[in-house]
Amino acid sequence: MLSGSPSTTSLPVDQLLERFSTGSTRQRRALIPTIESRAAELAALGSAALARFDPKGDAWEAGWLLQVFQRHQPQALPTLIGSRDGWFEASSAAGIDYGPLQRDLLAERFEEADRFTSAALRSLAGPQAERRGYVYFSEVPAMEGLDLATLDRLWMAYSQGRFGFSVQARLLAGLDGRYERLWPRIGWKHEGVWTRYPGAFQWAMDAPEGHMPLINQLRGVRLMDALLDHPSLQARRSTASR
Repeated sequence: MLSGSPSTTSLPVDQLLERFSTGSTRQRRALIPTIESRAAELAALGSAALARFDPKGDAWEAGWLLQVFQRHQPQALPTLIGSRDGWFEASSAAGIDYGPLQRDLLAERFEEADRFTSAALRSLAGPQAERRGYVYFSEVPAMEGLDLATLDRLWMAYSQGRFGFSVQARLLAGLDGRYERLWPRIGWKHEGVWTRYPGAFQWAMDAPEGHMPLINQLRGVRLMDALLDHPSLQARRSTASR
């Protein structure tokens, strides 16, 4: 049943949340307008609004609820997040603080989130990558898998499951690994173009699926191949929320 019909708009808010957390992907996405219209009722639930979701996971429904509260009921966020930098657990084996990334993704500041992600990848690659300002594909296998998984989880959780390395890998696999078909699908101009200049990239939730995070293609596709083939991201493909 589509959102906006009496059967959803008049549902008790706890039943609405139950549908939102257990329905099919299509049903959950159809409920988004109703969820947003009832933000005040949902915020009144406090921590119970997110009780159905796992902060160790990547449930985009939880990320979306947090973004709804950010837009309409920001006073509810301290109760939900507490003293942490984000609702989702964001573990790092490299000592990276992912709080800034969660804050940017929560506020849909996607360009800032993308810049953080690029800096995190350089940090994971090591001091030489940080000095030169970019990552070599040969540096990827030694990256901490826990951190790559955390980056992927947070992007997926705060994008309705539409952005992240796992999404890009799934789309590429569906196109027989052909990058020339992937570029237009995810809204990148063409192989070899890597730019943040105004008008060249969309920093918004309605960007094409897989549009973010941006991966440097100036030296060909080997860096993207290495990232998407990292064992930690391969392991996530069968478990990540879609």
